[in-house]
Amino acid sequence: MDSIVRQSSKLCPFVKRAASSPTFVHSLQDRGGISTQLVGKCPVMHKVIREYASTSSVSKSAEAVPEKEKDIISPVENSSSAEKSFDYYGLFEDELLAKKRDKSYRFFNNINRLAKNFPMAHRKLEEDKVTVWCSNDYLALSKQPEVIAKMKLVLDKYGAGSGGTRNIAGHNKHTLQLESEIASLHKKEASLVFSSCFVANDAVISLLGSKLKDLIIFSDELNHASMIVGIKHAYKTKHIFKHNNLEDLEKMLQMYPKNQPKLIAFESVYSMNGSVSDISKICDLAEKYGALTFLDEVHSVGLYGPHGAGVAEHFDFDTHLVNGVNKPSNGVKTVMDRVDMITGTLGKSFGTVGGYVAGSGQLIDWIRSYAPGFIFTTTLPPSVMAGASEAIKYSKTHINLRTSQQLHTQYVKDELARIGVPVLPNPSHIVPVLIGNPDLAKQASDLLMDKHKIYVQAINFPTVARGTERLRITPTPGHNIELCDILIAAIDDVFNELNLPRVKDWEAQGGFMGIGTTNNTERLWTDEQLKLTNADLNKNVHASAVDEIVYSSGVSI
Repeated sequence: MDSIVRQSSKLCPFVKRAASSPTFVHSLQDRGGISTQLVGKCPVMHKVIREYASTSSVSKSAEAVPEKEKDIISPVENSSSAEKSFDYYGLFEDELLAKKRDKSYRFFNNINRLAKNFPMAHRKLEEDKVTVWCSNDYLALSKQPEVIAKMKLVLDKYGAGSGGTRNIAGHNKHTLQLESEIASLHKKEASLVFSSCFVANDAVISLLGSKLKDLIIFSDELNHASMIVGIKHAYKTKHIFKHNNLEDLEKMLQMYPKNQPKLIAFESVYSMNGSVSDISKICDLAEKYGALTFLDEVHSVGLYGPHGAGVAEHFDFDTHLVNGVNKPSNGVKTVMDRVDMITGTLGKSFGTVGGYVAGSGQLIDWIRSYAPGFIFTTTLPPSVMAGASEAIKYSKTHINLRTSQQLHTQYVKDELARIGVPVLPNPSHIVPVLIGNPDLAKQASDLLMDKHKIYVQAINFPTVARGTERLRITPTPGHNIELCDILIAAIDDVFNELNLPRVKDWEAQGGFMGIGTTNNTERLWTDEQLKLTNADLNKNVHASAVDEIVYSSGVSI
């Protein structure tokens, strides 16, 4: 039987997807008679399954199988079965069962965030209240009264939808206002809004691949799926460099002449472990070896820099603080200036939905003119774009949102360290609590919800690597110290009840992912920066409007 199944695994796509051993066939019987359903559907395996189903002995030898059934040569031996349709739903079922067996199957909780009481939410029943601790609505701007009021006003006046793509329905003043706000935020000449940043990343990277002959793409190994998809759609040679390892990146860049087109794709804050890239040094390498830079600031816009433009702004914090919305008058080239393309989202810190790319006017006009992901996608509704503009303006003028979010994050990290709960060390706003097991991660999440009325989603494969499963906590300005203390006590209780490994346990194993080893990671926000107030911002950030850019409409040639 072993030899038959091994041979069949080479011929049969069904068996190839599963474990090529007799225990696999046995497992089919254990799943409610599924083996009977499969008999006659698979031209290769139907006889093997029928033969196996006739006995309860898993150890039946190959010699007991009739001679003609041993001789599996053609996958279409049974001409009648070859006329049957492919078992699509059998494949779907098998794939889902595989995810359930390896504990990577996703369960979504029913969470209804309450605008007037965030971070509170209710589950299916309104009286079943929970505190949300894992939202990407980092600044809680989705509930900000000014944002909601603006959206209501525009919704009543202009309706629910945009009417189609810009190529069909045109654009509107809310498009111009939003793209101007984004360009101003990143101090770029122009920006272009997409339906999501996933679409933006895919559209821009794949377009570069289609238009730049012999393009070589260099991608950080922890880049988001949207960038990975874009790179695949670019159909160009790619190199994956070790996470934040600039020596590895430079070795790869050195393989090609300077005049060959290159793209370095990376993120500022990596959302599952909180690590931060050294944008300035990556720009140094890009200039040295003739590469374009593509920076995803999705998990940092709104949270870093004096005005919330992201980590690229934060690295020149004092310069941008003094100049406000203006570029430095002394000709200093900032980190933001050096990055060719910055993508971001409107769906996290800015509390609405959508994505964008910001860059030079020529680059943005080129993307607008050629990217299918932009050309053929329906424009965001006017109310959404108006709300996003309002959120950016509000964030830009309220540094207190960023400082309070950082202070709450640091308090949670310090208190978890005090009780020995393992947190992956990082300098950002992400609090990744290491569990290291998919089943236990879900149990911990469920226990926090059911016992403590706290919602923290378990993060499992494929979002993170197997064996690094975690709870991902993201404090907001609304998570005050009282709520933080409740969270700390609840996590302590869950770790005790499930006997989860603490820092000392990881240390006894020699350390893991920076836990249990000497690590002096310093946060991005300094103590001096955290003392700043809204009054310390340049008055020009309070300007009610920014100059409208021309690239949304197209420019005269």
